Amino acid sequence: MKPSEAKIEILAHGPYEVTGDPALRPRRVVRTERGEALTYRAEKEISHSDTYYLCRCGKSEHKPFCDGSHAFELFDGTETAATNTYDERAERHEGDGVVVRVDHELCHHAAFCKYEANSYFDLIGSTGSTNTLSQLVAMIDRCPSGALAIEVNGHDVEAVLPVQISPIGDGPLLLTGGVRVTRSDGVEVEVRNRLSLCRCGASENKPLCDGTHRDIGFEA
Repeated sequence: MKPSEAKIEILAHGPYEVTGDPALRPRRVVRTERGEALTYRAEKEISHSDTYYLCRCGKSEHKPFCDGSHAFELFDGTETAATNTYDERAERHEGDGVVVRVDHELCHHAAFCKYEANSYFDLIGSTGSTNTLSQLVAMIDRCPSGALAIEVNGHDVEAVLPVQISPIGDGPLLLTGGVRVTRSDGVEVEVRNRLSLCRCGASENKPLCDGTHRDIGFEA
């Protein structure tokens, strides 16, 4: 994935410093009557300065922007996520003409790939059917963390996404389009087409989201 000009510098025990002018456009999850995640609804783009700071501790009164609350809350933003590559971590699952890879290190259980009727794993064995393969690709395209990837007939298949930062309603920051991220310890995070960063402050896999926002009832 070619990196974009957009960049996030993670400040030690502080916010995300954003440069390179990526669009800042919130999204909310659209769910079925059974509460299953279906897609996203884009909301109005938020105007911002050339350099802006996004809350990482979850306590700002001016979300998604930082208001300095991390200093008063003595926020511990220590990054603990693995620093090796997706290819080194991902499991491979083969179907008929397809290979699905999954990196549990990135997954935060957004549940776009698991429904009451089936999951991505259930579909892998039936990809000889175009309908099934299409459903599988759609599931993987909606994975916000980039934990899932698919190869069809030996070629990587991934949606073309805008260079954008999207605060997900009551959830993480979704980065798309190759936004670069540098941790506060100076380590460069592998550039990905999709990546989800914690903004509730409680992830145990910082700077990545691990789904803890649901457990603590984070609202934003």
